[in-house]
Amino acid sequence: MPVLADDITLDPDSPIPPYEQVRLRIAALAAGGALAAGTKLPPVRQLATDLGLAANTVARAYKELEQAGLVETRGRAGTVVTARATGTSLRAQTAAVAYAQTTRSLGIPTETALALVKAALEAG
Repeated sequence: MPVLADDITLDPDSPIPPYEQVRLRIAALAAGGALAAGTKLPPVRQLATDLGLAANTVARAYKELEQAGLVETRGRAGTVVTARATGTSLRAQTAAVAYAQTTRSLGIPTETALALVKAALEAG
């Protein structure tokens, strides 16, 4: 298992919450090939301790990664990177971060920002 904590740097001054920084970094590592499909991620508590975060912060990052289909939790077997995660474009991840930062700076609520993206994607 790679030492994931060494690959995650948190910016305490960032407007992006810590769970989102963790989520984005794991997604980027998978998209870039540093975390191959089937790679087991560290347990939530271990990664939280390694990063100096609350366990709930890392748990939320893992939960959102799972909801996006980028990781899969297999109970006691742990959380692993899915094949879908490794196919995610790093460019798309970067664009998503830029969009999140822009909408936050404009004071747009999360729900509205997501609705804007959904409408744009469905418009084709």
